[in-house]
Amino acid sequence: MVNSVELYSFEVVIFGAAMLGLIIGSFLNVVIYRLPHQLQISWRRDALDFLGQAESIDSENVDHDTSNNKFSLVYPPSRCPHCETPLEPWQNIPLISYLILRGRCKACSEPISLQYPAVELICGLMSAFIIFHFGLTEQGFFALVFTWILIALTGIDLDCQLLPDNLTLPLLWLGLLINIGGVYTDLVSAVIGAAAGYLSLWTIYWAFKLITGKEGMGHGDFKLLAALGAWLGWQQLPLIVLLSSLVGAIIGTVILLLKKQDRQNAIAFGPYLAIAGWVALVAGDQITSSYLNSF
Repeated sequence: MVNSVELYSFEVVIFGAAMLGLIIGSFLNVVIYRLPHQLQISWRRDALDFLGQAESIDSENVDHDTSNNKFSLVYPPSRCPHCETPLEPWQNIPLISYLILRGRCKACSEPISLQYPAVELICGLMSAFIIFHFGLTEQGFFALVFTWILIALTGIDLDCQLLPDNLTLPLLWLGLLINIGGVYTDLVSAVIGAAAGYLSLWTIYWAFKLITGKEGMGHGDFKLLAALGAWLGWQQLPLIVLLSSLVGAIIGTVILLLKKQDRQNAIAFGPYLAIAGWVALVAGDQITSSYLNSF
């Protein structure tokens, strides 16, 4: 009887984690869409200010809401990107609203991007798995934060080919701070992991640029791998690089074939690093041990 009660309680906890993940996923959709716009507004304002033309920023033919200081993650309220009709509270329920609306705006009947329910569902499933894997522990709590930030970075990089410092740097510092207490690895391994993660891709970047004269990746990739090293330690970096390269090669080839893109077109590498980093978080030690034992 005790075991049955404990099992039931754990199932409730996992279900609660999934519901929380759905809610966080809805917020992450806002982050994925609005954070790059906020950064563009800030960069544009800084550039115009440097050129002595700051007064002209609001006179340009741009969206008023995205051209002033009020634009943020919470303002303006959610609205349809096509007809700009504000959404009612019941239209913001994760997954359920999309199903009720049958994937279309109630006001203008334009299709709602599949990204919104996809991010919510992925976040819900991954959050549930994290709690199933780690339980209600310190590792489980921080793994949720790690997962949510990686989902946001993946969505932004896929949309804009951008890994914002606003997310990568806090992820890096948080990894170092929590490993002061050895949550995932010891502090020395975390510090070496952060440095090695950054320098490894930095070296590849400059070698490629010197040989070809082209930039092979963005600086955000350096910072993301540094953050993964800070969380998981330098020992997991070879696995992360190998997995991200393998996943990137497979998915990149499929994209090129399906979309018939020019091979010169840039492909975001951040999502593959994020996938590999998450896999390393939940199964890195097992994968490494299995590989070593095979010899």
